[in-house]
Amino acid sequence: MLTISRTLALPESELVERFLRADGPGGQHVNRTESAVELRFDVARSPTLPEALRDRLLARRDRRLTDDGVLVIQARRFRDQARNRDDARERLVEIVRGVLVPPKKRVATRPTRASKERRLAGKQQRSRVKQNRSRKPEHE
Repeated sequence: MLTISRTLALPESELVERFLRADGPGGQHVNRTESAVELRFDVARSPTLPEALRDRLLARRDRRLTDDGVLVIQARRFRDQARNRDDARERLVEIVRGVLVPPKKRVATRPTRASKERRLAGKQQRSRVKQNRSRKPEHE
């Protein structure tokens, strides 16, 4: 079980891990070991996620989310597989925790009369400055 919060945990059966060869430094050893991890979590078909949470996850504009609703996380930061595996799982937990709390609704507000007047006064001042620039200087 991958614990997200006190009330939510993802079962291991919903996580698909694939191990691949990592790029980057490592010498000859890097060509023989599969230390990078690709973690897949099917957000759209997960029976564990509450409906509201699933909708918020799918609504995110995240390049790691496929068209089918699968979240793909690649971890290749470390040189050993176990650390990359933990890193991928931690990043999945962070993503899901980020949408646990629904965003607050925006309350529409209107500008005050004083702020409107300040804005207009600033525009008039700027207009006068520009008009003074374009006037021809008087000859003395």
